[in-house]
Amino acid sequence: MLIFAIEIVGTIAFAVSGSALAIKKQMDLLGVIVLGLTTAIGGGIIRDVIIGAIPPSSIQHTIYAKVSIATSLLVFLVAYIYRNRTIKYEFKLVYNNLLLVSDSIGLGLFTVVGINSAYHKLDSPGFFLLVLVGVVTGVGGGLVRDIMAGDKPYIFIRHIYASASILGAVSCIYLWDITGKNIAMLFGTAVVFLIRFLAARFKLDLPKIQGSNFK
Repeated sequence: MLIFAIEIVGTIAFAVSGSALAIKKQMDLLGVIVLGLTTAIGGGIIRDVIIGAIPPSSIQHTIYAKVSIATSLLVFLVAYIYRNRTIKYEFKLVYNNLLLVSDSIGLGLFTVVGINSAYHKLDSPGFFLLVLVGVVTGVGGGLVRDIMAGDKPYIFIRHIYASASILGAVSCIYLWDITGKNIAMLFGTAVVFLIRFLAARFKLDLPKIQGSNFK
């Protein structure tokens, strides 16, 4: 029951993130739904392919697609209602913070859900595979979302994103046999959320080369 609740919350969070980006890119209703759906279930599909869970669970169980579509429609409806209104700075701030929080929650939840899926599907998953599956589940949907939206993948250029997923995955795996999966998953989610949220809030980035002369 806990795993299902986590998956639903994560699905809603990522669907909000994807559909909001589609609206920002001025996509039509179908585009909003597709981007919201892709962001919400894309990482899970990639994960299931990696661990051999075919067909992917998000396709077998339509509840995730239904929740994603419903969430995307709601986001579109709200944006449509307020389309001609002057958006005050305070509203924009709340809106941006909502996207940041939802994206951070989705990243943390799907990272640990991916690890749980690997433990459930595979007999003796190795440490590297567990981390890989967790991170792919967390960032995969957003990666596909950005490519479909015509942007450079967010995880490679802005703030600490995939790195937060990696650290959360490592924390979850380390605690798995010590505290049990429930506490390990909650702790891993918290680690991802805090690192991701604080990095975005204070604009913390990994080192990169600015003004490079490389051609």
